[in-house]
Amino acid sequence: MGIVISLIVTFWAGFLIVKKFKPQPVLFMAGLVLMLVAVYLGLGVILPAKESTGLALFDAFEFIKKTFSSRAAGLGLNIMAVGGFARYMDHIGASKALVKLTIRPLLALRSPYIVMAGAWVLGMFLGLAINSASGLAMLLMVTVFPILISLGVSRLSAVAVIATTLCLDWSPSDTGTILAATTAGVDPVIYWVKYQIPIASVVIPVVAVLHFFTQKWMDKRDGHVVQVSELVAPVNKDGKVEPLPPMIYAILPVLPLALILIFSDLWISWIKMDIIKAMFIGMAIGMIFEYVRLRDGMKVLADIQSFFDGLGMQMANVITLIVAGETFAKGLVAIGTIDSVISSAQTSGFGAAAMILVMITIIAVCSILMGSGNAPFFAFAALTPTVAAKMSVAPVVMLLPMHLAASAARAMSPITAVIVVSSGMGGVSPFDVVKRTWIPMAGALITLVVANFVFFY
Repeated sequence: MGIVISLIVTFWAGFLIVKKFKPQPVLFMAGLVLMLVAVYLGLGVILPAKESTGLALFDAFEFIKKTFSSRAAGLGLNIMAVGGFARYMDHIGASKALVKLTIRPLLALRSPYIVMAGAWVLGMFLGLAINSASGLAMLLMVTVFPILISLGVSRLSAVAVIATTLCLDWSPSDTGTILAATTAGVDPVIYWVKYQIPIASVVIPVVAVLHFFTQKWMDKRDGHVVQVSELVAPVNKDGKVEPLPPMIYAILPVLPLALILIFSDLWISWIKMDIIKAMFIGMAIGMIFEYVRLRDGMKVLADIQSFFDGLGMQMANVITLIVAGETFAKGLVAIGTIDSVISSAQTSGFGAAAMILVMITIIAVCSILMGSGNAPFFAFAALTPTVAAKMSVAPVVMLLPMHLAASAARAMSPITAVIVVSSGMGGVSPFDVVKRTWIPMAGALITLVVANFVFFY
């Protein structure tokens, strides 16, 4: 009975999200329904007896309150600090300076498709400092896109490559990375160095090669003729030439990453540094740079509002999604679905490896259907330690491929934000774009799953 009800509620929630209903309230409602049904059918409880409010309905909201409190104070503050810093870097132009500086070496290459593949690799590494897939894509569309077009690459190929940068959310300051590491009980920096980098080191060259051959073949199939044209200056969405600060600003977006890595167990362990302090230090240094450049204290201080706006946006969009996902996950646990699925898998002969593949498949399919990597991953991440414990595997071995599969599969959906934004700025159809992203992203999924089993299982 519990499985049937959970399937109905899950499909209902998925249908609403695909129809572009706001995912947070949908997941909250789904979780509340599952929790209350579990209690009234005698299938489970929401809170232990000593924590209960005395009424099931209030218990459900008590769970949401407790989850909000714990997430906002710990994981949430990390994510908000990252979001605020990213917003400030974009506001003062430091992110654009970083992109412009790093693209220069690629222009020495003569083959337009090698430059294109190199630009994708560049985007992956820029993603260590610029964690938003959509934000990074927009930066690349106003800086790298005109370069690729001038070298003779087709619009579809250029958009497909730019839209798939950050197909792996692999930065230690990425929201999904922080959530995965926290859920697995691993420090985000250690999670990045020990687990994400080995996977990325295999996936990145595979996808770069796949992009090279896929886009070149599809351009030829579509009759596109490679023709070098005069390079035009990058422009913004209003058609105006993008102003840039001094190129020394390119170091600002990577400062927090450098601080996190330098003052960690990897190097200088006797000085303590965390993500929040690193972001605030990076912001303070950015303010100093801005004052030296502008000599206008009032403007420098006023521009800090962009940092605060970034904090609020992360709370409104990301933290609420995490809590909504955990509420939905709690409903699935309360109604007994997870225990039933695991028991069925065990009695059917499914081992840990098969269960990992099942979880990855669920996440990937949901990412494509929902057009989001965060929504399904945040919804299922909270369940993973329970599943992993019953399968006698470390939670990180299951969380790692789920997290990376969510971001890779996201780039195969025509309704995901990064595809829509990139195709809109490039003047092409998002459906035509995903026809060119499927092969490289399928390669990424297969490679990361295989690498996870080879390296960590």
